[in-house]
Amino acid sequence: MGIKVGIIGCGSITKLRHAPEYKANPYVDEIIFYDRNPERATGLANQFGGSVAQTVEQLFADPTVEVISDCSSNEFHHIYSTQALLSGKHVLCEKPISLTVEHANEIVEAGKISGKRLMVDHNQRFTRAHQKAKEIIKNGEVGKVLTFRTTFGHSGPEQWSVNKSNATWFFKKERSGFGVAGDLGIHKVDLLHYLLDDEIETVSAFQGALDKVNENGEPIEVCDNIVCSLKTKKGRLGTASFSWTYYGEEDNSTIIYCEKGILKIYHSEAYQLEVIHKNGEKVHYELEKIQTNDNQTNSGVIDAFIDCVRLDQEPIVTGNDALSSLKVILGIMEAAEKGSVITI
Repeated sequence: MGIKVGIIGCGSITKLRHAPEYKANPYVDEIIFYDRNPERATGLANQFGGSVAQTVEQLFADPTVEVISDCSSNEFHHIYSTQALLSGKHVLCEKPISLTVEHANEIVEAGKISGKRLMVDHNQRFTRAHQKAKEIIKNGEVGKVLTFRTTFGHSGPEQWSVNKSNATWFFKKERSGFGVAGDLGIHKVDLLHYLLDDEIETVSAFQGALDKVNENGEPIEVCDNIVCSLKTKKGRLGTASFSWTYYGEEDNSTIIYCEKGILKIYHSEAYQLEVIHKNGEKVHYELEKIQTNDNQTNSGVIDAFIDCVRLDQEPIVTGNDALSSLKVILGIMEAAEKGSVITI
């Protein structure tokens, strides 16, 4: 018997990532969809050959459902993921894990109490280029890391959302919480923690709603751009910029400057990873195509999560990893709002 999966929330992330990747996974037998809008759930059930749950309680009460993907909007994660874990389900929660540390702790605690696997979808850890870069840093090939810069930007979530509308929940403060910092920034914070085997400790930042407007033509309530200075516990220094106004093409690049050379990740069209040694020697890696909003490839997240459940392994991104990244984003937001330097 294969694994039966329940998915909560039937927006773009479910339609483009979770549902097709569960469908393609050889160990998954059946997908049950739930959405507050039943038509959306029915649409995806028809598209992917699944069934529909009328209520979220129905999913939690079904003993044959082993796994839940929580793809609800950010403000609901602490409710659904916590309930799912306490109902004895393994949970893959979309990022950010929650909007507050208190709510994130509830989810992590529920994972401990239930003994079930909790993984958070910080999918940048799963790309070949990032895994290879981590390996190169870890084996000391380029010496110790000194400084870094990273960016993540595209033309905005209204281009990606199901109905391509400026009314998207990403633009609402009470629902998205952090604007572009929670949508894109948190991915890169988690990636830096992963690549550097370190944690960001001190931050300063500037933010603005520079260009995006809501459905009424007014500037949005959250930032569409944020630029940060970061210092890690091990003393590395770096900058990060996150944007919903990179019109023309996405940028998902990271550059890491080390004692003996430089790592450039997703910086070149031709090579996903470039290593430039101090003596000028260059090594180019052609590994895979980066996943963009226009190029939806298998993220590897679902397969990794199903393997965790099947083989009883620790997830690549734990609840505590996600909590660390959330704390940094909260610090960045506070620094930008107060115009001060914040220690996490």
